[in-house]
Amino acid sequence: RFALGPDGVVVPDVAAKLPGRGAWVRADRKLIDQAASKGAFARAFKAPARAADLADQTERLLHQRCLANLGLIRRAGAIAIGATQVEAAIRARPLLLHIEASDGAQEGREKLIRLHIGLWNRPPALVGCFDQAELGVALGRERVIHACVLQERLASAWAAEIGRLAG
Repeated sequence: RFALGPDGVVVPDVAAKLPGRGAWVRADRKLIDQAASKGAFARAFKAPARAADLADQTERLLHQRCLANLGLIRRAGAIAIGATQVEAAIRARPLLLHIEASDGAQEGREKLIRLHIGLWNRPPALVGCFDQAELGVALGRERVIHACVLQERLASAWAAEIGRLAG
């Protein structure tokens, strides 16, 4: 969702809570750039609208939102952090979402995925778009390489946000 500010500038509304008329565009960089360049926002808002750098702003805000939501999941106690806790979670039940640092070691990733496949006959859903430092800040640690969401409702809600970020 995008909203029109009082100064006529289009702003991303990733939480869909800003007041006023909204314009909806799929979370896809190409479509956002196309809407901005072809004047689709001015038509949607029925007013002059300036749209600059919207795809980058949207990506940055979605990135921050995903990390903030991950922090909320941690405060709810619905996350296992670290290879040992993730391994224990895998042994207990199939993972809903395996979160892994993009700059983590390949061996650690492969070990956990092999364990999951060996026990549950399928690979886990894997998210690897954040680095160790970003995950660490979101999860209250210095750095985090492996984590997994333990509660199904929170995992599916967070996966939806990650899907938006992937666009």
